[in-house]
Amino acid sequence: MSRRRLAVLGHPVEHSLSPLLHSAAYRHLGLDWVYDRHDVREHELQGFVDGLDRSWLGLSATMPLKEELYRLADEWDDAVALTGAANTLLLADDGRRIARNTDVAGIERSLRDAGLESAHHAVIAGAGATARSVLVALDGLGVRSVTVAVREPARTGAITALADELGLELDAVRLADLEHVVEGAEVVAWTLPNGVALRQELPFDARTTAVALDVTYHPWPGPLAAQWLAVGGRVASGRDMLLHQAVRQVRFFVSGQTDSPLGDEAGVEAAMRAALDDA
Repeated sequence: MSRRRLAVLGHPVEHSLSPLLHSAAYRHLGLDWVYDRHDVREHELQGFVDGLDRSWLGLSATMPLKEELYRLADEWDDAVALTGAANTLLLADDGRRIARNTDVAGIERSLRDAGLESAHHAVIAGAGATARSVLVALDGLGVRSVTVAVREPARTGAITALADELGLELDAVRLADLEHVVEGAEVVAWTLPNGVALRQELPFDARTTAVALDVTYHPWPGPLAAQWLAVGGRVASGRDMLLHQAVRQVRFFVSGQTDSPLGDEAGVEAAMRAALDDA
């Protein structure tokens, strides 16, 4: 294949480890592709995408661009339609912009890797695009009720609508009340941006029984994971989530499919994990 260009977009984006992961994958596959990063704000995204030439194959998006990337797409799958967010855009040779949300699959895989096979009740800190991906993944694991802990209760409309569409019970509390709602949950998820502090120590029983999903990956551990690791609790790592969603992005950019494994996927994943471990 000819040399192609790809990149992760976001603001801020300098912390992103996606270039390390993707570059390791394409080297292993023998592809002369370049994957880098660009700092792009929401109001700049359409102009950036419209200005790309035919050497560009695809884009990844991190916060706060996932909803806007969806709006720029011509085609998308059910995960994108449900969450209203895309983290992946394939720039097809015929001009189509095809969106995918690989976060959902990455979240589910990381939870299963942490030993979670099913659950009934979960708590999610945050209500943005990533929280909605967590909600869809939890629905796939059997969760039927969710408590959302947020800094601004007025901003839960999108995740409430998604819960209604999925047939889930959802209630919302303030983030300051997180310690009062985690007991009895089988999953506690942290989806808030880097720099948001978890100011209270959560109950010991919750940390030793529930699986913690902390989507933070740099620096690691994130605020929720740190509390679970301190007591030997089960943690679904943000780094594992990053890896598993990136493998599906690589699949998509290479073959146009997210569900079909690569020819040497075990080797690709090992190369990507090695790059992540070295970061």
